[in-house]
Amino acid sequence: MMLSVSPLLEQDRNDWEALYCAYVHFYNMPMDDEILDTIWSWIFDGEQDFYCLLAKDEQGKGIGFMHYRAMPSPIRGQMVGFLDDLFVQPECRGSGVVDLLFDTLHDSAKDKGWPFIRWITADNNYRGRAVYDKLAEKTQWQTYQMTVE
Repeated sequence: MMLSVSPLLEQDRNDWEALYCAYVHFYNMPMDDEILDTIWSWIFDGEQDFYCLLAKDEQGKGIGFMHYRAMPSPIRGQMVGFLDDLFVQPECRGSGVVDLLFDTLHDSAKDKGWPFIRWITADNNYRGRAVYDKLAEKTQWQTYQMTVE
């Protein structure tokens, strides 16, 4: 399978939207047009340090994506990378798509001067965690979330 990964383009909206909706469905999160439009605008807003990579098959169809962004690290006094979202169509998993996405993410982070990229995943995302254990170092940090109402 001939794969490619590149930054998301304006003409990729339909593929990106289908992939993103499948991703949020996996996590049982709500989705609507307003959220989709907001995220799309972040990706193409030159003032936001928010990015999207899109993996495509040999026909140019989107089969996977990554959302990532710059994140300040006050303890280091510099920006680092944060991977927010990663999804690959189930039928394309195991084909090298994730490796190619991470290789491209690594190059992007290097170009931006980030010393590392951090991410979190669901505890029960066993398949994803098996991949991450090969690609990265698991940190000692536990993640907490405080809801603000």
